[in-house]
Amino acid sequence: MQKLIKIGTRKSLLALAQSNGIKAQIEAQYPDVTVELVKIMTKGDKILDVPLAKVGGKGLFVKELEEAMLNKEVDMAVHSMKDVPAELPDELHLALVTKREDPRDALISVKYKTLAELPHGAKIGTSSLRRRAQLAKVRPDLIIEDLRGNLDTRLRKLDEGQYDAIILAAAGLNRLKLDRASSYFSALEMLPAVGQGAVGIEMRRDAKELLAGLSFLDHRATKVTVQAERAFLLRLEGGCQVPIAGFCTIDDKDQLTLTGLVASIDGKEVIKKSACGPADQPETLGRNLAEELLAMGAKAILEEVYGQEIA
Repeated sequence: MQKLIKIGTRKSLLALAQSNGIKAQIEAQYPDVTVELVKIMTKGDKILDVPLAKVGGKGLFVKELEEAMLNKEVDMAVHSMKDVPAELPDELHLALVTKREDPRDALISVKYKTLAELPHGAKIGTSSLRRRAQLAKVRPDLIIEDLRGNLDTRLRKLDEGQYDAIILAAAGLNRLKLDRASSYFSALEMLPAVGQGAVGIEMRRDAKELLAGLSFLDHRATKVTVQAERAFLLRLEGGCQVPIAGFCTIDDKDQLTLTGLVASIDGKEVIKKSACGPADQPETLGRNLAEELLAMGAKAILEEVYGQEIA
């Protein structure tokens, strides 16, 4: 094992918490190894006054980290899996996926406990088209406004009274030890984003010795469920700024259950379906479910969002 490992990470509090968690595990496993965090600003971190859907492009939160890896400035990058595009550069791969945190979405409010308690016309903040579409489906009376910024910035805006409630990933709150959730959405109520709650480690394909040394970080159940979700996303040509959701679970018989969703941004059209398959074929399950949703009407919805045809 090399004596110095450089981890590329975003500068946000959440990204640093995730990267420091990986650093601590590596140093506990290898006391003679030094792990250094290299903080990198991504395009998504720089553009905070524009909704993600309008920034355009995929990989808003990973491209600069990948460039640092390709230039050998860092040995690996730690990502929130929901930020990672379905396609990666040829020289890189998703090497390891650590055990998934809580995958649910959380409602945070100063005055109200649940979505049902929010009054007619309440203002709710989210940066996610996926959340926006699913919210609009069940509560079309709500005023849904864009909310950008790091997690601490979003909470501050809520506390200042700019919103009646906001929605954040439960995993981020947990990793920062913030006891702020008023209630949680079940996966039935609000299907999570692909990879939500999971942390992935991206590496160069030629870093075989490093990968072997860090294989203890890999969590099989999380990895195969995330692989199914990402195969679903890849077939739909989706990025993090598209109203697509996908969540997979694994049972004690090694069977996967994947639920996928494609919605129009206004929530008026929601196409949702589940499928099952063996854990040793996660990509097949993801692709097949995507094909089913496309045939059910998701193709027309996504072509309108993308402004181009899907093959």
